[in-house]
Amino acid sequence: MSAGTYTPRPGAAPLHRMIAAQAALETRMLLRNGEQLLLTVVIPTLLLVLFSAVDVVDTGADRAVDFLTPGILALAVMSTAFTGQAIATGFERRYGVLKRLGASPLPRWGLMTAKTLSVLVTEVLQVVLLTVIAFALGWSPQGNPFSVLLLLVLGTVAFSGLGLLMAGTLKAEATLAAANLVFLLLLVGGGVVVPLDRFPDAAQSALGLLPISALSGGLRDVLQHGAAMPWGDAAVLAVWAVLGLGAAARFFRWE
Repeated sequence: MSAGTYTPRPGAAPLHRMIAAQAALETRMLLRNGEQLLLTVVIPTLLLVLFSAVDVVDTGADRAVDFLTPGILALAVMSTAFTGQAIATGFERRYGVLKRLGASPLPRWGLMTAKTLSVLVTEVLQVVLLTVIAFALGWSPQGNPFSVLLLLVLGTVAFSGLGLLMAGTLKAEATLAAANLVFLLLLVGGGVVVPLDRFPDAAQSALGLLPISALSGGLRDVLQHGAAMPWGDAAVLAVWAVLGLGAAARFFRWE
């Protein structure tokens, strides 16, 4: 036995290991939460299957599943990056979890990075599940996968910033009510299941500037119509991402 075999080595773990461990914990907590699973998995899946099988929404000459799948993918991103993250982070802030984690060796930006990684892992699972279901319903996507990936990443960043802004400025109960209300309003008015051209002309321009409309519209242009990268929709998402993250960094309260 060499000298120093049992010598303690106090100190924090390497930063990347701390972030990975926190991200794994955040992901497990999300997947074990029944309410979060309902919001992030069950509702998008039911909407995709129901509206694809039942002729409820007039999608014109296009098949329902080809129109709905891009919108449901956008809804899945919003449900995880915005609604789910806002509610979970809001209650963590209320119960003092964020304050205690902020005093740990893991820096605050590392904690937010871990939360973002958890969101991305969950979204990958959502996209895989919804894609499999859509193919089973007869979906025939087109377009460039890189454009789809870029839109999904921009949408994730935009909704994540807005979710953290809400969670860091409102009380937990207010965040719960506001996040669910926004989810329902954007589900109806964001081009997810109802085409924007079904709304009055005066409302279409305003609704088109919403992040969910830009994401669902951009994904639909690529996946349904085989268009090139929709830079206009990408620019809208980028603006929302900058505004949301900037405001969250400025106004987020840890306790």
